[in-house]
Amino acid sequence: MGRRAVFLDRDGVLNRGVMLEGRLHPPRTADQVEILPGVPEACRDLVRAGLLLIVATNQPDVARGTQTRDEVLRINDRLLRSLPLLEIRACFHDDADGCACRKPKPALFLELASVYGVDLAASTHVGDSVKDRDGAAAAGIGTFVWPREFFGWTE
Repeated sequence: MGRRAVFLDRDGVLNRGVMLEGRLHPPRTADQVEILPGVPEACRDLVRAGLLLIVATNQPDVARGTQTRDEVLRINDRLLRSLPLLEIRACFHDDADGCACRKPKPALFLELASVYGVDLAASTHVGDSVKDRDGAAAAGIGTFVWPREFFGWTE
């Protein structure tokens, strides 16, 4: 039996989205990162309970040319320095790329589970979208999807 983990989505679960041109987007810079209320405490409690905290996130704005990979990595680094996360792994593709790592496909979860010896069936996932839920379920992870409004995402 492997280790237990909580797989987390990034935007809308750990940090607040940014409103641009009437639509909600991930933060554009590390300076725009606003960790949602209660997240640091919840993360600490989960780690104290012996769970690994691992982030699997879709970041398609890189493929779309509206975000740079380097800035996504700076945002991830800020979150890694602020929260007790083991790793943040991102898919930088868009749907049209047909990659295996973009949620709702399970590759991100499967790769991370292999690296850290995670028992997927004994783990859980927290996301804010159907793609999050379906990707986790395809990997055999129990999943919980918060409504986006709970996290301050409004569309």
